[in-house]
Amino acid sequence: MKTSASTFWDFGSIPMIEPEFLGNILATSSDIAVMIDLKGSIKSVLVNQSEQYYGDLSHWEGKNITKFLTMDSVPKIERALDKLNSGQTILHSIELNHQDNAKWQFPVRYNAHLVGQNDNILLLGRDLRSISETQQQLVKAQIAVEQSHEERKEYDAHYRSIFSTANEPIFVLDAKTAKIRQANPAACILLGEDIDALLSETFGKFVAFKDKKDLTDKMAKAAMSKTTLRIIISHNGQDTEVSLHPVIYRASGQQVLLVRLNLDKNQANLNDLLSQNLIDLYKNGTDGIVFTNASGVISFVNESFLELINIAQGSEIVGRSLGDFLSKGQIDLAVMLENVQRVGQMRIYSTDLKNDFGLKTAVEVSMTQIANNTSKQVSFVIRETSRAEPPGPIRPAIASNDNNPSIAELVGSASLKEIVAETTDVIEKICIQTAVETTNNNKAAAAEMLGLSRQSLYVKLHKYGLVDTEEG
Repeated sequence: MKTSASTFWDFGSIPMIEPEFLGNILATSSDIAVMIDLKGSIKSVLVNQSEQYYGDLSHWEGKNITKFLTMDSVPKIERALDKLNSGQTILHSIELNHQDNAKWQFPVRYNAHLVGQNDNILLLGRDLRSISETQQQLVKAQIAVEQSHEERKEYDAHYRSIFSTANEPIFVLDAKTAKIRQANPAACILLGEDIDALLSETFGKFVAFKDKKDLTDKMAKAAMSKTTLRIIISHNGQDTEVSLHPVIYRASGQQVLLVRLNLDKNQANLNDLLSQNLIDLYKNGTDGIVFTNASGVISFVNESFLELINIAQGSEIVGRSLGDFLSKGQIDLAVMLENVQRVGQMRIYSTDLKNDFGLKTAVEVSMTQIANNTSKQVSFVIRETSRAEPPGPIRPAIASNDNNPSIAELVGSASLKEIVAETTDVIEKICIQTAVETTNNNKAAAAEMLGLSRQSLYVKLHKYGLVDTEEG
């Protein structure tokens, strides 16, 4: 619906504006008004009196407007003049950057209007300096934010590097609940836990009972007074006396405790000495020592083991399976790993080591499962038996656990052929029992160990009554 006033702006309805008022109206309705012809020659310039920044621009008159534009703005005004020369109407605004003797610049957004029959063009402009300044401020703010972000990343990298490589156990705790928020590797080793397990626990869980009472308050007071607490850390059934150095600070609106632990000096020296002794034993011991993961893949070996298998460098076999160097290969390895993972250790397992050339060496192997803060490892101590225990004289008697008579008792009561047959059965039964027990009743592994087929093993098990009732 149109109002009665909607026809006011129709042609012939606007009252004539007196010339003495027109210039003031144009100047005040815009920041700058420029009258040019279709060639761009400036005929008149009017500046809003409130915009003293522009100063006197009367020297523009009679010159082409392109002389007062930056290089990037000249094509814009030329395209606009071409459209107007071809009779087209410019509906969009034109943003031009003015310059005057290269001393200063200012951006202006113009609307172009054809006026009268003299091919004059009226450019009504709005100063964009405030917008430009705002944009520059935003750019500077963005640059500052990015610089601050890079600095924060740098500080974070420094912090993480120091935190992870520090020899002292360090905990970051919630100041109110003492819940563990972060812990460095040294702290994980001290408590025998991985970081994921620690993050769900409170610090007091790992403190001796007598030191648990009001522990959080004690740490906060010690942090405020910059003093040290003496407490006992309980981990893996062991008690370790430590000095606790707390520091309190605020992060993300919450109070946080940074707790450093110093081990008792004597205990630390003792631990260092023990560690050094174990390293020396590993390097210089006469027994071969091998560390593998839970699947038997070699992680570390000492020189004595390399001598047993005639390998020059440990790097040649790290990453290979220990079964590659056992006479029965993966059968031997599976038997040992199954037992050590079931009971934690295995004292003596007799087998042969073989090198890459097929030469074999009789050895005895003892195993222990080691659980650290990252993964399970298995240590193998391997001793050569071919030289350590030379063969002795044949024993005059062989006894079994079935009260079989000794050889000495059989002599004179039976022929030699009968005695040999009797003792052969006893030895065979003992060997089968040992193989079954060693392999934890794994018939396939026992058959492989004895060099029998599974069918032959089952026949002998039935022969000596060694088959469980459940197996039939």
